[in-house]
Amino acid sequence: MSGENARRMPPRAVPVAMAAIVGVLYATGSLLGWGGTAFIAWTEAVAAGAAAVSLLMSAGRPKGAAADAGDAGIIRRVSSGGIWRASWRWYGVAAAGWFAGAVGSAVADNVSRSALSLSVPDLFYLLAVVALVIGLIVPVRLSRDVGMWLRYLADTYVCACAVFVLGWVAIFGSLYHQSGESASEYLLELLYPLIDVVLVCGALPFALGAARGHRRLAWMGFGALAAFATADVVTTFVRLDGGGPSDDPSDILRLAGLLLLLLVPWTGPAPEAAPDGPSDDIPDGVPADAAPGPEERGRMTGPGLAPAAVAAAASLFVAGHSLTGDNGLEPVVSVVAGSAALVLLARLAGLLRENDGLRRAVETGEEHFRALSESSNDAVLICDLDATVQYASAGALRTYHYTPEELLGRPLHEIIHPEDLPRVQEAFTEFLDEEDAAGADRPGAAGSLRVSCRVRAADGTWLPTESTISRYAGTGEAPGRLLVTTRDLSEQAALQRQVAHLTFHDGLTGLPNRSYFEERTREVLAQQRPGGRVAVVFVDMDGFTDVNDSAGHAAGDQVLAQAARRLRANVQADDTVARWGGDEFAVLVQLPSDDRETRAAVELAGRLLRVLSVDPYQVGSKQIVLTASVGIAFAGDEEAPADPVKARGADAGRRLRRTAADLIRNGDLAMARAKELGGGRVEVFAPHMHADVVRRLELGSDLQRALAEEQFAVEFQPVVDLATSRVTGVEALLRWWRGSESVPPEEFIGPAEESGLMIPLGDWVLREACREVARWRRDSWDVGLSVNFTARQIAAPRFVESVAAALAETGLPPQALTLEVREEVLVEDGGQNVARLSELRDLGVRLAIDDFGTGYASLAYLGQLPVDVIKIDPSFVAGLGSDETLSLLTRTIVRLGRDLGLTVVAEGIERPEQLELLRAMDCPRGQGFLVARPMAAGRVESLVRTNLAAQDLSGDLPLPLPG
Repeated sequence: MSGENARRMPPRAVPVAMAAIVGVLYATGSLLGWGGTAFIAWTEAVAAGAAAVSLLMSAGRPKGAAADAGDAGIIRRVSSGGIWRASWRWYGVAAAGWFAGAVGSAVADNVSRSALSLSVPDLFYLLAVVALVIGLIVPVRLSRDVGMWLRYLADTYVCACAVFVLGWVAIFGSLYHQSGESASEYLLELLYPLIDVVLVCGALPFALGAARGHRRLAWMGFGALAAFATADVVTTFVRLDGGGPSDDPSDILRLAGLLLLLLVPWTGPAPEAAPDGPSDDIPDGVPADAAPGPEERGRMTGPGLAPAAVAAAASLFVAGHSLTGDNGLEPVVSVVAGSAALVLLARLAGLLRENDGLRRAVETGEEHFRALSESSNDAVLICDLDATVQYASAGALRTYHYTPEELLGRPLHEIIHPEDLPRVQEAFTEFLDEEDAAGADRPGAAGSLRVSCRVRAADGTWLPTESTISRYAGTGEAPGRLLVTTRDLSEQAALQRQVAHLTFHDGLTGLPNRSYFEERTREVLAQQRPGGRVAVVFVDMDGFTDVNDSAGHAAGDQVLAQAARRLRANVQADDTVARWGGDEFAVLVQLPSDDRETRAAVELAGRLLRVLSVDPYQVGSKQIVLTASVGIAFAGDEEAPADPVKARGADAGRRLRRTAADLIRNGDLAMARAKELGGGRVEVFAPHMHADVVRRLELGSDLQRALAEEQFAVEFQPVVDLATSRVTGVEALLRWWRGSESVPPEEFIGPAEESGLMIPLGDWVLREACREVARWRRDSWDVGLSVNFTARQIAAPRFVESVAAALAETGLPPQALTLEVREEVLVEDGGQNVARLSELRDLGVRLAIDDFGTGYASLAYLGQLPVDVIKIDPSFVAGLGSDETLSLLTRTIVRLGRDLGLTVVAEGIERPEQLELLRAMDCPRGQGFLVARPMAAGRVESLVRTNLAAQDLSGDLPLPLPG
């Protein structure tokens, strides 16, 4: 046999063929009388022994085990579950018992299988038959219902009686008259066949209830039992008819039963029991259908029509024999048949009672269905296969406001929305096709269909619904109708619309929110007409935080609601006004491309500024006046292609418009620029705004790296006594050397302040400057140190502790340190900042107001603030000699400082006439490029040494300026 043919041949074909060949050869030899009774007995012993070894070894293998069988490579498969291995063990016990009986018969050589001459081998035969029946019972889940066992006993009795009557009338009745034996003696002669008939009839329900996938194995065991029973009947008939052992062909049946048992472990589970897919537990080379599947137990079931069929056959046979036979029926037949008839009547009464109970249960179920459908808010419809309404529940009539006459007999497609109808019909047709394919005679064979559509109510409105469609069969009816359960989703749809509105709209102003505005901007840009332009206007309310802080958030909400109404009332209907967030609003404007309309967009921004700023906002009895900062940005600055066909065919990567994100960002930048310039104005986006922001971001990143790599340095600008030109102190200035390039302080101080790096930078500058000045003072150079601090540095959690730690670490006396702050730091937050600075003054640290006289007109505060030094802003000094007003203001500041006992320092001295005027005003100290430029610590040391040497030579005379 070729390898290809071997692969095509089923694995169980070889053992079945071999068993068939052995059976045919044995039957031929037995009929021809080869070897006598000893040959027959030893052949049975060999077959039984082989079956016992095969069954017991297979039952003992692990789950899913498989092995090669001979050179033919036959795969032997075992059952998937322990339950069926237990069944095989009982089969093996039966084969072993038969083996013992056959060996005993072969040794004795004259054993007669009759109850009148019971022998030891007969006991083994009886044990084998009982073990075989147990093997059929073990894998079946036994019922705990007493009624089920009573029905089982009744069916078994009727079946056994019918078989007995058939056998008696056909065979054993005539032999009874010929034998001359008494009834009791003859009954013992028939004891083995009677036991076999009872066991066969009793085992039939268990064979019928075998689990799916193992039914072939159960029927093979039942076939062996039936073969043994038939063999006993044949043997009994031959013996009673006067025949000898050589005339008995029943050994062929016994060998056939043994061969069936031998084939059980070789045929394995039925193919349908194999798992759906491959398993990791399957050894290499084992076919997929040999894989162990999930263990399943059978169930105890009735023999169905078998007892009735056998009883009917027996009745007909008895009736025919009575009409044609010579002898009448023996009393035993009447007794058996009568008792069986009584049992059948009792069984029939039980069936009628069960049927009546089932009918009542079905009627009750129908009533429950009606009650549930009437009380349910869902619409319940029963339709025929053409979707024509045959029944409508009260819920359906309530939901859709139809009368029964309007709905019953009406096709469903008449009330389904035309747009949804094709989709519903397609799903409906597919559902019915699947039902037919799965078996339309089984309700629910293909499950149910769920479909969503709109249904028209009686008033003409369309209601969103979700329906579930399934097969339906009433009492005694075929499943030729459909059950439709429909749920009204109107409230759910309304809730979804409300959720969508809340998701894309602001709850306070009712305007669209940021998400909606972004999506709308993308949509407008995608649909922008050739030559059209799109603009966004961003609006921010100036000083709105003060409204919340002073009047409360409720007042702030009223202001925002009024601002939203003003904006909405002053734009076109197709423009989009949204609340961007907080006190910011955004307006999306669509424009033609001509310059006149572009100017109109700028005018719109100006108009929005006016309506938000001119009229006060009414909050209760108060009126609040606010201004706004407005920024505007345009998209579509590049012209679209003149040919729209070319425009549609252009490469998608070549964009002629800015993206929505770029447009929104530009509008926000323009608004931020307007706010930086003081607010209350309109700014149009320019490309340098974005470049400035990018540069500031890059600068912030470079600052981080510069701080880690120590790219910063401290320079000192001397402060001199204007009368003597003596250096009295130095001001520490931060310098950044990026490689060989110096970054101006005005470029990086702001980003450092915004990024929070100013706090660690300020700490570093303070320590470095204090360390240097402390070293000079240890050399008897009486100089002081001034260090600038910002509001954010002073507001840091451990500001006072860090300053005190720097003084303690470097050894600089507190009175030698002067902290310089801008006057707004003291005035804007006179609570926390002043308290912290007061703590430092208590330590001896001096306080100076930098750039005094600009912005806050704080002359009235000087007597209230803890100040030691005021530094005149360079803008005042710059006007000395050329602007009499500035000269007068400068003289006033110098006199005021002197009267209050404060030290006055003039900043920005760059020309000799400025110096002379300041000396004439008796300004005590000054600094500037004319006096001395900022310099490194080494140059400061040289300057101070020179200054001290000159002072020693000149005494109290004025010294030349150090610069």
